[in-house]
Amino acid sequence: MNQQPGNQLFDAYFTARDMRDVFCDQGRVQAMLDFEAALARAEACVGLIPQAALAPIEAACRAEHYDFAALGEAIATAGNSAIPLVKALGKQIASTHAQAERYVHLGATSQDVMDTGLVLQLRRALELIEGDLAQLGETLATQALRFVATPLAGRTWLQHATPVTLGMKIAGWLGAVTRSRQRLQELKPRLLVLQFGGASGTLAALGEQAMPIAQALAGELQLTLPDQPWHTQRDRLVEFASVLGLIAGSLGKLGRDISLLMQTEAGEVFEPSAPGKGGSSTMPHKRNPVGAAVLIGAATRVPGLLSTLFSAMPQEHERSLGLWHAEWETLPEICCLVSGSLKQALLVADGLEVDAERMARNLDLTQGLVLAEAVSIVLAQRVGRDTAHHLLEQCCKRAVAEQRHLRAVLGDEPQVTAELSPAELDDLLNPAHYLGQSRTWVERAVAEHSALTA
Repeated sequence: MNQQPGNQLFDAYFTARDMRDVFCDQGRVQAMLDFEAALARAEACVGLIPQAALAPIEAACRAEHYDFAALGEAIATAGNSAIPLVKALGKQIASTHAQAERYVHLGATSQDVMDTGLVLQLRRALELIEGDLAQLGETLATQALRFVATPLAGRTWLQHATPVTLGMKIAGWLGAVTRSRQRLQELKPRLLVLQFGGASGTLAALGEQAMPIAQALAGELQLTLPDQPWHTQRDRLVEFASVLGLIAGSLGKLGRDISLLMQTEAGEVFEPSAPGKGGSSTMPHKRNPVGAAVLIGAATRVPGLLSTLFSAMPQEHERSLGLWHAEWETLPEICCLVSGSLKQALLVADGLEVDAERMARNLDLTQGLVLAEAVSIVLAQRVGRDTAHHLLEQCCKRAVAEQRHLRAVLGDEPQVTAELSPAELDDLLNPAHYLGQSRTWVERAVAEHSALTA
């Protein structure tokens, strides 16, 4: 009776398949059934239900026994997915063991089933995201070291600034990935917790056996037992979603940089090429940044979804009306978008194509102007800051007006040549000699990544 959801045209582009499997109908149902089976084991462990009831309940807690389409229709009337699922579970058990059916879902409430099921899904989602982030970090660390000394124009306000290195730019992407990995590690104890409170959070239906059952249930599911149920305290989920939002934004930054470097006018760094990848329906010459588009698209969509979760936080009393419901599809969709962004980022980072010669040519587009600061700093130590700055400013204006290289203009300026020799000017106007601490930043970013990975 297992029915797979229909394929979506854009899923393969925007979502990783393994993440969609976590949040497909079967994934959702199986997670809730895992809660029910674990609850039965916990209650049998403390003697609340007979051991003879356990096997029939566990046997029925398999998603393939249930009709997802029928459950979906029932949800429209029931108001959540747990109510019709528990009813279907009871019928499934009763068909083989009528006595066991009375012990299903004992002491729990619908939200216990759904929230704990969600946490079980999020645990798997977290494993997938952490694995991809670690792999992406390793790839970026390798690429940062590979291009640690490859100069390219730094760009501020989308204009050429002083030289940087491609390795330094990649190290910036790497640092953001490392920090997100750290955040995910830090939030795990708060996220991976049991939800078990019964009707209003008191577990009154279980009497004195409530805490032993809760502890046994947490142990069965390998989750932490929190200080109290969190039916309407949603900060745990929103914290996780917020970190996913940061990941999406950081990957969007990577995608934005790549797409700008791929522009025809720059042509410095490219996504890996493949047959049919990034083409146009009408222009045979096109090579579009289709991977970067996913990264930017996810970074654009996730904040809106995240705002829904923040808006749903002020939930009423002990059980929410509507605000809880707003979460159901929102958080899974964030997970799916981030997973797709990570998969594309891995492809892009691993296969970066770099045109170092084009970088060198682009650095010289302004005919030495990007190194005016280098000359000004040295000259300031000999003639004073204001004098040096004014002198270089005038030389730069002359270079632009006369369409000459700054080196030639400086060589004709007596106030400059009186202080700087031709060899010094040549050295100061060499981009490779004005890279500052770029190598240090790369080494520090790689070391931080390595320390987290070790």
